[in-house]
Amino acid sequence: MDAVAETTTGRDWPLDIYNTLKSFDVRQVCYVPDAGHSRLINLSHQDKDIQTTVLTTEEEGVALCAGAWLGGNRSALLMQSSGVGNCVNMLSLMNSCRLPLLTIVTMRGEWAEFNPWQIPMGSATQGAFELMGVTVFRIHNAEEAGDVVSNAASLAFEGDQQVAVLISQRMIGRKKWTSK
Repeated sequence: MDAVAETTTGRDWPLDIYNTLKSFDVRQVCYVPDAGHSRLINLSHQDKDIQTTVLTTEEEGVALCAGAWLGGNRSALLMQSSGVGNCVNMLSLMNSCRLPLLTIVTMRGEWAEFNPWQIPMGSATQGAFELMGVTVFRIHNAEEAGDVVSNAASLAFEGDQQVAVLISQRMIGRKKWTSK
């Protein structure tokens, strides 16, 4: 069984986010596979100028982003809200060392959620980031995706800040299970 996101809008907001990442010269994108990010992940894989890394756990992505910055590259970490709890300890590295972090998080546990296991972390995601000193922006509709990510990237890369962009589950849509 595979999960697929059933998008709720006709606008290609993953393309808007991809174009924004390109305009900020993001050279590395790391992620734990997620249906909500699948279009953005595919666009990143197709770009010869972006190094993509599949993670086994989200906190590896925080470390990868630190290493990318120290090596002279800008990066973005893609994850689902259920993985945010895995990163709390590693977020202290970014804050203590004043290293930029741009993470884009697809939300679960909010809109038409079928999996009760997703609800607790979905409810705690924003607070967990804020407790660790991460600035949180939210994307509520597809039309604002590029602008919100642009402002987040500017704050992260030009201000050496840690920024999370939360993409509303309503925007991603209902998850459906399909058989191959």
